[in-house]
Order: sequence, then C-alpha cells, then structure tokens
Amino acid sequence: MNQRTLYVDDFGHYMDADYRSGPFRFEDLDAALTHARRVVDQFLLDATGPEMSAAALFESFRMFGPDPWIVPGEGDPNIPFSAWNYSQQRCQELCGPR
Repeated sequence: MNQRTLYVDDFGHYMDADYRSGPFRFEDLDAALTHARRVVDQFLLDATGPEMSAAALFESFRMFGPDPWIVPGEGDPNIPFSAWNYSQQRCQELCGPR
C-alpha cells in the first residue's frame, strides 16, 4: 500500500521540529490533502475576527498558522498542495475584499 504521510509545522516556530505534529498517515493522497486543508481552515476560522480583512487574516496565518505538508508517496511526481497558497485563497473567501 502506498500511504501518504502528513506533518504539520508551525509558522510561529519556523524550522523548529519540536513544534511539529505528526506523522499522520493516510491511505491515499486525497485523504491527506483533505486533512491538510482542514488544518488550515480550522486556524483561519478560529483567527477570523469581525470586519477582518483578508490581508490581516493572511498575515496572522503567515505569522502563527500551521504549515501542513505531505511527504510524496511512491509514484507521486509532486504534491499539489501549498498551505501558503491555499490560505491566501481561503482568506479571500472568508473575508472578501474590503
């Protein structure tokens, strides 16, 4: 079986493995991607304040948010997920233009 492994680092403690969660193992890439998105979404939902701008929410994510990343499985050319890019999109969706 070709499991995918996901780790979650902490932007607030960049490059400090003491603040890494995981490994979390998933049977397929879709399950790992779903979990990675859920981790980012939960932070953004918890961090969103009234009348908060997308830029302010993204800044909070960039400074203190989680950074889930997936170890490629056998045969994966690359992993189509970036917490950074996904969070930028979600900040716009959650806060809209202000």
